Amino acid sequence: MNKRTVIGSLAGLALVGGLAAAQAVPASAQAVSAQPPAQALAAASAVKAAPTSAATVASAAVEAAATAKNQAVVQQPVLSSDAAMKIADAALKEAAKQKQRVTVAIVDRSGATRLIVKGDGAGPQTEESARRKAFTSVSFGQPTSAIKNPALSAIPGTLLLAGGIPVASGGAPIAGIGVGGAPSGEIDEAIARAGLKAVEGQLG
Repeated sequence: MNKRTVIGSLAGLALVGGLAAAQAVPASAQAVSAQPPAQALAAASAVKAAPTSAATVASAAVEAAATAKNQAVVQQPVLSSDAAMKIADAALKEAAKQKQRVTVAIVDRSGATRLIVKGDGAGPQTEESARRKAFTSVSFGQPTSAIKNPALSAIPGTLLLAGGIPVASGGAPIAGIGVGGAPSGEIDEAIARAGLKAVEGQLG
C-alpha cells in the first residue's frame, strides 16, 4: 500500500466519521424538535440549564453552611443516663475491690448533678465531696489533682482535692466524675478512672 492509498483511506475514514457525527444529533435536541412548541421551549431551557447544576449545588451548600453558622440554637453532646450508671457501677466495684467506702457523683457540663450513688458505709461528708470534685473537674476540663492554682478554691462549688476527673467527647468536657470517701485523693481518683474506663470506648 503506497502513501496515496493510505492518505485516501484516512480521508475516507474522516468523511465517514463526519457523517456519523452529523447523524448522531444529541437525543435531547431531537426530542426538543419533536415536541409541541410550548413543551419544546421548556425542554430546551432545561437542556440549556443543565451545565449549571453543579454550580447550583455548590451555591446551596454555601447557603446551608451560612445558615448553620448563624443559627441561634446549638447542639451539645450529653452523657446518657445509661452511661452515667455504668460509670457509677464500675467505680463502686473498684471501690469494693480496694475495700473503700465511697460516694460517686456525676455532673453534666453545666455542673448540674446527674447521679449520686453512696456506697454502703460511706460517710455523710462523702456526698458533698464527690459532687464538688465532679463539678471542679468538668469546670476546668482536667483532673482535680492537676489543678495547682489555690486561688480557684474561692470559686463557689469547687474542691481542689484529688478524686475528680472530666469525661470528654470530641476533645471537650461533657461531664465530671467525682469520688469521695477514701483515705487519700489518689485512691479516689483511681476509683473514678475505673468508672470512666467502663464507657471510654463509647464517647466518640
